[in-house]
Amino acid sequence: MKITVNFVRVFVGLLFIFSGLIKANDPLGLAYKMDEYFNVWHMSWASTFSLFLSISMNIFEIVAGVALIVGYKPKLVTPLLLILIIFFTYLTGYAVLSGKIKTCGCFGDCIPLEAYQSFIKDLILLVLIVFLYVKRQLITPWLNHKLSALIVAISFAVVGLGQGYVLKNLPVIDCLPYAAGKDLQAQMKPAPGSIPDSTATYFVYKKDGKNVTFDANNFPEDFDETTYEYVDRETKIVRKGNAIIKIQDFTLYDEAGTDVTEKILKQQFPYILFFAKGFDGKKPEWYDQLKEINQLAFAKKIPVYLVTNEPAIANDYFNKAESLGISILRLDGTVMKTMLRSTVGLIQMNGPVVVKKYSENNIGSFIKTIK
Repeated sequence: MKITVNFVRVFVGLLFIFSGLIKANDPLGLAYKMDEYFNVWHMSWASTFSLFLSISMNIFEIVAGVALIVGYKPKLVTPLLLILIIFFTYLTGYAVLSGKIKTCGCFGDCIPLEAYQSFIKDLILLVLIVFLYVKRQLITPWLNHKLSALIVAISFAVVGLGQGYVLKNLPVIDCLPYAAGKDLQAQMKPAPGSIPDSTATYFVYKKDGKNVTFDANNFPEDFDETTYEYVDRETKIVRKGNAIIKIQDFTLYDEAGTDVTEKILKQQFPYILFFAKGFDGKKPEWYDQLKEINQLAFAKKIPVYLVTNEPAIANDYFNKAESLGISILRLDGTVMKTMLRSTVGLIQMNGPVVVKKYSENNIGSFIKTIK
């Protein structure tokens, strides 16, 4: 029995460490997923704590996994893990049953799982952790108490510092479709040879107080708009295809509101997208950096675009008040958060291909490069 307990504790511990490390690489990604849950539950006020909860959860997952493997305080660790997995199972179960959350973010964006896959994974983990909780007296330390405590403390410090680093400098591993080296235009189309979903449109009408549903090819013989009252129209997937479009919501608009996405991405030369999310119209700390980049790039004939979700405010300040003469593009704020895990930052582009991404704290290094 002890051999089984040891096998299960190592397996569960490694899984929690692996899951925590993937999410710790991108704590903002997990925070945005928490925001999604909070919005569904009409708890938008809780979004204020999303990043703190994300960092705390990542630290706990990894530290608890380490503690379980080395056998540090199993009588404390196993019930805490049991509470955590019950909470995770509730979240993934809710996602499956409600259909309102498509992915749970259990392994971040690097290993996207559908809600039902995450739910099955959590059910298996729940059984294993219940087993460990019942047999916790058989979990014995593999090292002495002081060394075990030191390893747990080091893991706590490393994960905490690591998350601070990626929040300042962007994720070490970028698993999003906007990562360096990715062709944005290619990812806005299905792969060649892929098969799209086969769909059918159904209409819902009310007749004699009852809803009647039919498709476009099977209208009732007695159909008449005077006796049938339109209720709804829905499109259902008849046969699932294998066409996956990784980027579906990336659309750039110019100051006139025209979609210029294709025009921008088809440029066959380098250009710069400078991101400023939620610009409030006041002089920002990064103004001098933007001004210098704009001047240096102009001298090298490299276009610079200020990408923001507040184009009117940005234009009034940068072009009308400061006469910077910079091209301003509008992009949805949610897409901006996905493209760049930094409120302010820069993406170096070459045609449709992402060359390199810089957070607000690393813009200075880009200026040195362009010089």
